[in-house]
Amino acid sequence: MAPPRTRYDAPAIVVGGGLNALGVVRSLGRAGVPVRVLDTDPRSPAMRSRWGRAQVVPTVEGAAFMAELLRTAASLGPRVVLFLTEEKAVNTVSELRASLPASVLIRLPEHHRLMALMHKQGFQELAEAMAAPVPRTVRLQSAQDLPLVRALNYPCVLKPSEKSYAYGARFKKAYKVASADEVDALYREIEPVLADMVVQEWIEGGDGDIYFCLQYIGAQGELVCSFAGRKIRSWPPRIGGTASCTAAWEHAQALSDTTAHFFRQVGFTGIGSMEYKRDARDGRFCMVEPTVARTDFQEEVATLNGCNLPLAAYCHELGLPAPVVSPVHPPRIWRESQIDRWSQQDSGDPPDAASRSHEVVDAYRRWDDPLPWLDHVGARLVERFKR
Repeated sequence: MAPPRTRYDAPAIVVGGGLNALGVVRSLGRAGVPVRVLDTDPRSPAMRSRWGRAQVVPTVEGAAFMAELLRTAASLGPRVVLFLTEEKAVNTVSELRASLPASVLIRLPEHHRLMALMHKQGFQELAEAMAAPVPRTVRLQSAQDLPLVRALNYPCVLKPSEKSYAYGARFKKAYKVASADEVDALYREIEPVLADMVVQEWIEGGDGDIYFCLQYIGAQGELVCSFAGRKIRSWPPRIGGTASCTAAWEHAQALSDTTAHFFRQVGFTGIGSMEYKRDARDGRFCMVEPTVARTDFQEEVATLNGCNLPLAAYCHELGLPAPVVSPVHPPRIWRESQIDRWSQQDSGDPPDAASRSHEVVDAYRRWDDPLPWLDHVGARLVERFKR
């Protein structure tokens, strides 16, 4: 006789409405957790999911957002578990955490440590202090710092030190640069919008050499849940966000141990992840950057492969039995089909041989939750008609 299914009575609040949030809402909602989604856009993907109840808010940052969050939490019952999916919400909740009542459950590291981990140079300094495997990096805060980049080995990557919406509206997520002169030219164009940038030495390898480890860390630094994955394609290729990815069971133990060890050393707790690149020259894994206090863009790939990390976090904070982890073999692929297609066309890379036979799950399209996909397709058709 099967054991009785755990009842999940306490609601979860998911802040943000993007594809990241959609994966969290589906992971929790399908398991039976009542989910409230807070976002500014009523037609964002997570707000359209049948697995959550949508609530439009005027903002997801600042004191006005915190006031709205507290009102919502008070209306939902004696305990709610909070999930953040955007950096601006992380900044606000961390800074104003003292105003959170004990009924709102979210695990965060100390504020200044969190801010350091969210900043690329702050992470670099912590990683170097811990002797973690990281490529050399130079921080640019003004044009006066440009001579420093001449000491680096090229090619390199030029990217923002931290998330900037003004930067993202005008520039690429990152730029692969072949020389210090190219850094100079690009930085002078970017500096009026965002002066705080970093230049990091390039690690040889393609999109399929980019790995990540998603984790939840408890109050005493204990590892609650861990999932290792591998990108298949990025958009833009080599330097962008995830277009498609899958599980990396063959490296799960090594990546889990390395990530958990680093998080323990720096005092990180809560939900987070680390991105790695495996150097094609020697097979060594190098840390690229962490995602901290919020879920990752491709968080749902873990759930699709038998490791429901948001549910594990929810259960841990409520003192409930941990959900069973049942690794899927062969692994499933999580894919945002449109940007994955762009990536393949732009890069010219052949199909990923290691995952050729794996089942593909579209990030939007689910027959039991169709509205996010229908909206996505409709928006693409409107865009094409306008062009």
